[in-house]
Amino acid sequence: MKKIAFVLLISFVSMLFARDKIFVVERENSALAVIDHNLLTNEIKNMHNFNHAVVKFRDKDGYVITRDGYVIKFDPIKEVKEKEYRTSKSAIGFVIGENFLAVANYDNKTVEILSRDLEPLQSIKTGSRNVGIKLYKDYLIFECMDSDQIWVMKNIAKKGKKPHFVEYIKFKNVGKVPFDALIDKNLYVSGFFNSPYLGVLNLDTMEYKIVPLNLGKKDRILKVPHFGFWSVSKGYFFIPAVGAKKVFVFTHDFKPVKSIDVIGNPVFTSLSPNKRYLAVTFSGKDFPRVQIIDTKTLKVIKNFKFGGMVLHVRWSSDGRHLYISVNGKNEVLAYNVNGWWKHFMWPVPKPSGIFIYQIKGKY
Repeated sequence: MKKIAFVLLISFVSMLFARDKIFVVERENSALAVIDHNLLTNEIKNMHNFNHAVVKFRDKDGYVITRDGYVIKFDPIKEVKEKEYRTSKSAIGFVIGENFLAVANYDNKTVEILSRDLEPLQSIKTGSRNVGIKLYKDYLIFECMDSDQIWVMKNIAKKGKKPHFVEYIKFKNVGKVPFDALIDKNLYVSGFFNSPYLGVLNLDTMEYKIVPLNLGKKDRILKVPHFGFWSVSKGYFFIPAVGAKKVFVFTHDFKPVKSIDVIGNPVFTSLSPNKRYLAVTFSGKDFPRVQIIDTKTLKVIKNFKFGGMVLHVRWSSDGRHLYISVNGKNEVLAYNVNGWWKHFMWPVPKPSGIFIYQIKGKY
């Protein structure tokens, strides 16, 4: 009993000192804004072309990829750049393994494997722009946008050794122009620009199937929807439609549940940590809007309209706040979920992506 009480006490203390440190991409300034203790405290500058920059964390390391193909390693606690390496003229996505990074490139049509300290290890030539890069067990999976393929590569190196990936299987003619993917457990789910369906690859059996989507009349696509990993709940997948004003809801075995009508063409569908709410952002004339969907009723319960285009949203780790990047007004907002009222506002120039590093302990 004493041992259990001690473990609970340690867990409580750990939670007590855990907090979110927020890093916001300043799209036009080549800088990362830092929000800590609910204050705008710093900028990490000289970060290259920050259009579509992506930030990820693992352990005590932070990494950024830039539009002009740089991978930048930084210290999220000390808030300083440590190293950079250019993988191409245009990078689009990356994943972090235990001892490597894998970077999907557009311009030189490769996937580059780097060490965690950004030393080049391997170059995989694909002949295509590459998107939807993910990891599963010893597999590296990505889509080839120009050849309508999904590649599965396998790491044949022994655990702890430098990775080396070899071709495991290629799936051809998967759909017209794949643009992004999400992964949930053993399922790799692909979205396509020009095919009215999803592609679902079972990474345990290596079986591929398509799931039809009832898109109806499509609008002109102004901004690519993002699948990411934010839209997977315990019971459902939430999929933003391509060129249609809908969010599709599927069970985990891809039986259709509902098509939720939304105000515009969705870009991000971001699920709260407790899976109760889904925040949806839009493109085109509806850029300034965010809608909130209740995942129990599958209905829109809240509409926000801002004075400029919204480029990103992110939930706080505890689920109490929704952070909204209002690029057109040079501000990042935090809305309290209990009543949906504006709790904080930070003046960040031309903000886009919002990324959270959770700090545990007295940093």
